[in-house]
Amino acid sequence: MTKKESISNFLAPKKLAIAGVSRNTKKFGYAVFNELRQKGFDICPINPKADEIDGVKCYKSVSEIPAGYDKLFIVTPKNDTDIMLKQAVDKGIKHVWVQQMSNTTETAKIAESGGIELIEKECIFMFAEPVTSIHKFHHFLWKVFGQLPK
Repeated sequence: MTKKESISNFLAPKKLAIAGVSRNTKKFGYAVFNELRQKGFDICPINPKADEIDGVKCYKSVSEIPAGYDKLFIVTPKNDTDIMLKQAVDKGIKHVWVQQMSNTTETAKIAESGGIELIEKECIFMFAEPVTSIHKFHHFLWKVFGQLPK
């Protein structure tokens, strides 16, 4: 499967768990949670220090999320990324997106050994339709210069 197909398959059901959702509205983890919800996604937030965010129940770990969330988006600090990825392997999640800048040198190895289809080094805002704001312009530039995943 191409990276473009993997991204489309990841986003198509509009239902995913997000590890690293923040209560702080100025943090990227909150921005992803909030924007994807506005775009109609059913989000299952994971934050070990929150019971709920914006009225949505939070889960302490990947292992606690309810059945039916087959996609995991990881937007944690690097030191937590591989922990979340290993929990995804244990949970049986087979499709994971690690937000650009959150991956480590071990991330791809863990995903491969766990049988996970991994998307990494990409920003979800560039692909979650409708693409808006600066991301729309950035997406356009990548398209013009042939930088979008194929």
